[in-house]
Amino acid sequence: MEKAVKKACNDYGEKWFTDTSSFEENLIHVWGRKWSVSSEVEKLRAVLLRRPGREIERVTDPADCRWKALMDVEKARDQHDAMAQIYRDHGVEVFYVEDQREDRPNALFMRDNVLGTPEGAILCRQSTPFRRGEERAVAAALGKIGCPIVRTISGTGVFEGACAMWIDRETILLGTGVRANAEGVRQVEEVLRPMGVKNFIHYQISWGHAHLDGLMTPVDRKKILIFPWQSPYDVVKPLMDRGFEIIEAPSIEEVKTGSAINMVALEPGVMLMSAGNPETTKALEKRGVEVIHVDISELRKGFGALHCMTAFLAREA
Repeated sequence: MEKAVKKACNDYGEKWFTDTSSFEENLIHVWGRKWSVSSEVEKLRAVLLRRPGREIERVTDPADCRWKALMDVEKARDQHDAMAQIYRDHGVEVFYVEDQREDRPNALFMRDNVLGTPEGAILCRQSTPFRRGEERAVAAALGKIGCPIVRTISGTGVFEGACAMWIDRETILLGTGVRANAEGVRQVEEVLRPMGVKNFIHYQISWGHAHLDGLMTPVDRKKILIFPWQSPYDVVKPLMDRGFEIIEAPSIEEVKTGSAINMVALEPGVMLMSAGNPETTKALEKRGVEVIHVDISELRKGFGALHCMTAFLAREA
């Protein structure tokens, strides 16, 4: 009997042991590609967009959805298509949220719904009642393309993706304000720490601003454009300590009405900017940054710009 028991244990005992490789190392094998973001400037490889759909046709009062004015529907779509084409021309794979609620006209501002991480996407939780509910369609789109959702902001947490700004693989800015609360930030930190993120720079977003991407944005590996009058010393000094060149936006008018800071890096030192910001363009070019312009004047009527419309899903490490 004893021999029979030993034989059974040898034949049927658990022989499969845990694979100790990290989730990030398994992304390509398990999830089909390296869905990884830990930078605002490294080569952009994949984005998630929402091409304006029927939801923008339904708007009759821009104040209902916090727009400046009604959009010309076809012009808005043409401008969005032009932006997407620039991404494709620079080797970026463009994915779309295909199905969205028709009562959510701000759904084109995709960055607010998604924060890319080194191991996939955090699905955010919108702050405002006229946007909450977009998340479900975004979750479905991420699932369809195979991008892992590593966390959904839940409970009393509120956090929108544009309240975060990657500095390097171990460092991220996290803002609190009207669009992100302390609990939302805590949940983001809880997810990122096991991924190897060590440095969290906290940014109290100024009154009158929703997100970080209208206040500062990296434009190269060690260069960052800031709105100097509303960028806290306790945020800028750690960047200087890390060797960043601080470029001060030269025109308040271009920042406030031209979305001059709200840009997207296609690769280090190559920025996609909303057309109509000559002073900011000159300041960046003087410091060796290439600037590509695109007309999004119609889309900016929704109080958002390029960075707002673009959820980063993959950047080269």
